[in-house]
Amino acid sequence: MALAAALNRSFASPMSDFDYPAAQKTGSEGLLLRVYDCISGFSVFVTLILVLVAYDQFKYVWNKGSIVGPAWKAPFFGPFLSSVYPKMDEYKAKWASGDLSCVSVFHKFVVIASSREMARKVFNSPAFVKPCVVDAAHKLLRPNNWVFLDGKAHVDYRKGLNGLFTRQALEIYLPGQEEVYDKYFEKFIEISQVENAGKPTPFMPHFRELMCAVSCRTFVGHYMSEAAVKKISDDYYQITAALELVNFPIIIPFTKTWYGKKSADLVLEEFAKCAAKSKARMATGGNPNCIMDAWVRSMQVSERYREHIAKPGSTAVEKPAQLLRVFSDIEIAMTIFTFLFASQDATSSASTWLFQLMADRPEVLDRVRKENLTFRNGDKNASLSIDTLEKMVYTRAVVKEILRYRPPVIMVPYVVKKDFPVSDTYTVPKGSMVIPSVWPALHDPEVYPEPEFFDPDRWITGDAEKASKNWLVFGTGPHYCLGQTYAQLHLMAMIGKASLHLDWVHHATPLSEHIKVFATIFPQDDCPLVFSKRP
Repeated sequence: MALAAALNRSFASPMSDFDYPAAQKTGSEGLLLRVYDCISGFSVFVTLILVLVAYDQFKYVWNKGSIVGPAWKAPFFGPFLSSVYPKMDEYKAKWASGDLSCVSVFHKFVVIASSREMARKVFNSPAFVKPCVVDAAHKLLRPNNWVFLDGKAHVDYRKGLNGLFTRQALEIYLPGQEEVYDKYFEKFIEISQVENAGKPTPFMPHFRELMCAVSCRTFVGHYMSEAAVKKISDDYYQITAALELVNFPIIIPFTKTWYGKKSADLVLEEFAKCAAKSKARMATGGNPNCIMDAWVRSMQVSERYREHIAKPGSTAVEKPAQLLRVFSDIEIAMTIFTFLFASQDATSSASTWLFQLMADRPEVLDRVRKENLTFRNGDKNASLSIDTLEKMVYTRAVVKEILRYRPPVIMVPYVVKKDFPVSDTYTVPKGSMVIPSVWPALHDPEVYPEPEFFDPDRWITGDAEKASKNWLVFGTGPHYCLGQTYAQLHLMAMIGKASLHLDWVHHATPLSEHIKVFATIFPQDDCPLVFSKRP
């Protein structure tokens, strides 16, 4: 054994114990190790960002094509800050830049249709587009809300709602609206004369509360408490903020969309409670006095008809004009919420401008006052009827001119379902947002001479009524506003009653005629007024 060990030591190579440097072990392995050593997490991150920026730019330029728009996009965010704080002058500049223009914010490519022709084409192309509002809308209104239905499903659902806005139905809602006007007009006097000692105060927030109260009274009657109406009115600011055109695409705690979602859930909860109460009252034979009652009664009539014809040997009975299924309380709540969503900001905007512009134009207010007193046979306390409202030609002209001069909704977002050849030279890519704008059509000098001049007579002695293609206040096509007649009659009833019972003075500021964009449009100074009781 000792000899073997000695022999082994004698044949050992002198280099066998040499420690080679790692770099000399193999050529290819050493090269890879040198590259690996040079690469850091930071350089990987920077490279990834640069690749994403390049892709974001390429995609924007590709989507933009030949239409007007910035030559390049600020990486990822685009013009986010200017979109969060929109300025009316910037919108006007965008509309003036071309029939079609574009912008890209976050992941969303947006095409703006400015001309009447382009706007109408979007409104009337349900095969290519559908209303999308904004990303947060599906979360606030709920994804299965009827407004997000498309095609035949939307048409069928809408048919079941048409009966809620007939002339006969509107007559039923009118007493409730007058009840709210009376209450809030007294409140306006108290705010001006008692709380503020005759000093001007911004009334835009109070008009928002009035409009919310009228909507809730019209939609759900007395099923909702005054405290709940006040809570919804106060919180609706958060819903409006959450549904602004540009917001973070996901709901993050303590952001606008987060607060808006909480407020929307509260509204749905209150409306669902009202639906349960309405079902119970209508089942016992109560008379409808609000939209929810009328809808619930139609459901119950349809259900009784189905039960009757299902019985063997049943006699023939008249089939309801519209056969409805029985909707759940939350389904009813979601639908009523869409009515509030459609009306709250728009009527708040219109009423604010109505009170401001009529105070600034006493000759217009005098004519409205005279007409309303005439059709009430000299009794300013006489109740209104739809027939009376329809005879008030000048009051109607004032409301239509307000809606033209200061349209509450200046644009309506749609999502593109498939590549949309909106013109001969441009196709809007699938997944983009396309926004028909209504302001340019309503301020077209060829259709409305001196469009920046407030002139109600253009609807009586002028040609404004003939310009139906430009009248896009309530949209057009399959998604036109269901409540357009209701909205106009409501504004007529409100301002007519106010003219007889109130005097008001507008304390104009340099910002009074400047427009603030907050979902809809308002005077930048929020309309400082002083109300007093009219003798």
